[in-house]
Amino acid sequence: MLLAADIGNTQIKLGVFQGEHLVATWHIATDSERLADEYAVLVTNLLQMDGIDKTAIHGAVYASVVPSLAGVFGEMFQRHFGVSPLRVGVGVKTGIRIQYEPRELGPDRIAVALGALRLHPPPVIVVSLGTATVFEAVSRDGVYLGGAIAPGIGVAADALSSRAAMLSSVELAPPKKAIGSNSMAAMQSGILFGYAELIQGMVRRFKDEVGDDAFVVGTGGWANLMSQLTRSFDKIDEALSLYGLRQLYQLNEGS
Repeated sequence: MLLAADIGNTQIKLGVFQGEHLVATWHIATDSERLADEYAVLVTNLLQMDGIDKTAIHGAVYASVVPSLAGVFGEMFQRHFGVSPLRVGVGVKTGIRIQYEPRELGPDRIAVALGALRLHPPPVIVVSLGTATVFEAVSRDGVYLGGAIAPGIGVAADALSSRAAMLSSVELAPPKKAIGSNSMAAMQSGILFGYAELIQGMVRRFKDEVGDDAFVVGTGGWANLMSQLTRSFDKIDEALSLYGLRQLYQLNEGS
């Protein structure tokens, strides 16, 4: 079995593969203060909850956008699982041509692009809705072109309530209409309908550059919510990065 970890700024996505099949997934909060031993206890307990024997893990792969946790997870895999993990970064074989500055490309971004290519031939557009709102594009001839980065939905909502004295935090639930009759409804409309228009507009612009037939995949913590407010997505796949990590492991470790 292969254990994959996508370490994001807000959440860590974990998955276990048996061959090509994703047999278990979990999401845990990112905590840069946790030690390798603490993460090992947490991951071991999650495995046990799903009836997976820790000794069945024969390999590990991970991508981290949190520099302080990269070493922590490397240590955890080696000490507690007895495997030498593949850390996704510069120098790792991806199987596709990348038209982007390698040292500026987050490992999670190439993972979601590869995960999307598993679902559909290019051109492909990925919209990752997490701490940041990130758009990725793969051209018709299979070249990773790059993308666009905007603040995440939660980040925008937190910034608005923290910087505006008369606006408090609001539950981000789908608004009933665009014109809000109170501050909560107005904020829900502005944030969620505003991001729906952002997604639609950026997808349209990306399609102008890669082709109108581009397959659009949504992923990340806000993807299911935003799929209720926009028809931009052809598919929602929360495990996209995990499948991409598995592919990277196969390319580099050959199993």
